[in-house]
Amino acid sequence: MAIKPDKLQLAWQRAETGIFCHFGINTYYAKEWSDGTLDPCEFNPAKLNARQWVQTAKDNGFKYMILTAKHHDGFCLWPTETTDYSVASSPWKDGKGDVVAEFAEACRELNMQMGLYLSPWDRHEPCYADKEAYDKFYERQLTELCTKYGELFELWFDGAGSEGRKYDWDSIMAVKDKYQPQAMIFNMGHPTIRWVGNEDGLAADPCNYEVNELSISAFTTAREEASRTNARIYLPPECDVAIRRNWFWQPDDLDSLKTVEHLLGIYYRSVGFGANLLLNVPPNRDGLLDENDVARLVETTAELNKRFAKPVPGKIVKQGSGYAVEFPGNIEFDHLVLRENLENGQQIFDYKIYIDGESEPFTAGNTIGNKKFNVFKTANTGKIRIETDSECANITSVEAFKTGHEEFPGVGYFLDYDQWKKKAGKKM
Repeated sequence: MAIKPDKLQLAWQRAETGIFCHFGINTYYAKEWSDGTLDPCEFNPAKLNARQWVQTAKDNGFKYMILTAKHHDGFCLWPTETTDYSVASSPWKDGKGDVVAEFAEACRELNMQMGLYLSPWDRHEPCYADKEAYDKFYERQLTELCTKYGELFELWFDGAGSEGRKYDWDSIMAVKDKYQPQAMIFNMGHPTIRWVGNEDGLAADPCNYEVNELSISAFTTAREEASRTNARIYLPPECDVAIRRNWFWQPDDLDSLKTVEHLLGIYYRSVGFGANLLLNVPPNRDGLLDENDVARLVETTAELNKRFAKPVPGKIVKQGSGYAVEFPGNIEFDHLVLRENLENGQQIFDYKIYIDGESEPFTAGNTIGNKKFNVFKTANTGKIRIETDSECANITSVEAFKTGHEEFPGVGYFLDYDQWKKKAGKKM
């Protein structure tokens, strides 16, 4: 029997796309990771405009945003009472600034769902070596973030650096449950969503929502139990990927800015495979999203809107474990987008699509989930049929598109799919 998601998980899946903002002390020292010794004197985003971040995300169709309130270096983007290693020790606004507050205000003004990243691993905090003391320290930081900035859509717990470390997650999660019960929990603690398993933005087909194990980071040597009972639970994946080579803005990596074709490929292989996409677009040293990154986002959004602007919905009629689908007359199409009703859990793990009256499928796949893209050489018909592996199958919509593009984009950037899964060495 399929495991039913809760309403909060379904709402998160329907959001589909978010923007990640890696921003902090590393931005000012051209670092990706630092060890907690960088001087806050360099942190000074003189033109910081969180509204620009949020407006850019909103204009390009993203539904939520996540800010790195504290990365592994321990530098806090809010004036925390737990440590002096924060914006309060920087020259920005004479130590009176609060990046998290400005981000939260912009999200509220523009009706953007807001999430925060709080690294469990802290390379600055001396008490990190004392497990019990640090758990209390971390609870205090989480309490501040959960009580001062409004409603949170997601809390992001990065597992990097925490391989093998046992935190008091029951106590830490009690803070979340008390103050932010609606927030999704990414991958650690008591997770409600999970990491897809790579930082390339790629989900797999099948994209399974039920799992009993997960990887907490790219450095995990063994997969972790997904629940305290090791039972299968509903944990839909989120695909995180950076728009450039680096996660924090760097002055010398513009050459790595992903092309439109690459970003389209990521979108097809994340959202188009039923996962959520979290695309990192980092603020620069002025505290603004880089104009080159913004321009690339706009280009990519324009291409997606062009491809998917004119859906032709099919009328679907259930027939046993399959469906008959009828369009309004004969049409040409090279994409089909399917959606599954997930209220009773994920039910479909194999399907084939036929032109009505033919015996060989013209496209097929494994899971459907929240959304599934099917791409193929142009078909011309008014009727198709879909056969699935489940009598409980519940496909809610079938939309046809004529995009003029008959293959998945990004072919030059990704390994052959089976090779990629083999290289990853794990089930996604």
